[in-house]
Amino acid sequence: MAAPPDPSSVRIPGAWHHFDVRANGMRFHAVEADGRWHGDRPLVLLLHGFGEFWWSWRHQVTALAEAGFRAVAVDLRGYGDTDKPPRGYDGWTLAGDTNGLVRALGHTDATLVGHADGGLVCWATATLHPRVVSRIAVVASPHPRALRHEVLRDRAQRSAFLGGFLHNQLPRIGERRLTRRDGAFIEEFFAERAAPDWQLTEDYADTVRRNRSAIQIPYVAHSSLEYRRWAFRSQFRPDGARFMELMNQRLHIPVLALRGREDPFILDHLMAASHRWAAHMDYHQIDGSGHFAHQERPDDVTARLVELLATDLV
Repeated sequence: MAAPPDPSSVRIPGAWHHFDVRANGMRFHAVEADGRWHGDRPLVLLLHGFGEFWWSWRHQVTALAEAGFRAVAVDLRGYGDTDKPPRGYDGWTLAGDTNGLVRALGHTDATLVGHADGGLVCWATATLHPRVVSRIAVVASPHPRALRHEVLRDRAQRSAFLGGFLHNQLPRIGERRLTRRDGAFIEEFFAERAAPDWQLTEDYADTVRRNRSAIQIPYVAHSSLEYRRWAFRSQFRPDGARFMELMNQRLHIPVLALRGREDPFILDHLMAASHRWAAHMDYHQIDGSGHFAHQERPDDVTARLVELLATDLV
């Protein structure tokens, strides 16, 4: 039986450099473009989604640097080459991680960009730590209150969202499901959610291969599932009720919401419903894309991000 991948295997060479940053009592692995950063460049912090790692933002790390920003992609708590504690996957702690990262990177504020679970961290950080967040952009990541409402109310969204989500609540069984057969779950996960055109490319095959490896890094499967376990179980506990109560605030910063038009997992009306919690939300669907719009149509997503970054603060 082959040894599991080493965490350092996610330090993939390219037009970027890897470094560690300490925040909120944790060591985070981070990536930014080579030779692009100057101290006065605005910070854009890129937060990946479930079952992935910093690599999902490879296109934006370099493109946003070329556009004049300091773009930093991180492995979230429990992923890649970041520390993997047994606890701390609740909304408050994850928002605290991001708040700490902005300050540890030497900035007073940042634009947060997140996909899926990373987008939920954007919503939470902007609400709980508003002083460090100037703007947010979320890809396939509705506001958590909109998500809860639509999953309870809408049969189509409930069917799309809850199947695998509920299965992963089972201890140890969920972890084995993610890692068996060399991480084959990840290949199935991408195939179910990505648009057909991207699946025919070498970029897609390379992405699936790298994410299959990364999910097998020790403790990553457990950590990634803890995000979803807290999100589900907290709905029946006082801490979840308190979190949702705190999240029931309308943001007054620029918010960009993106969804791949062919995304079968997060439906159009769910993303649009997030406007109730964002006074200045710009919502766009990305043609020819599924759940991973920032990877499937990177130029289109980057263009939208640059537009957001040029928006005057309100």
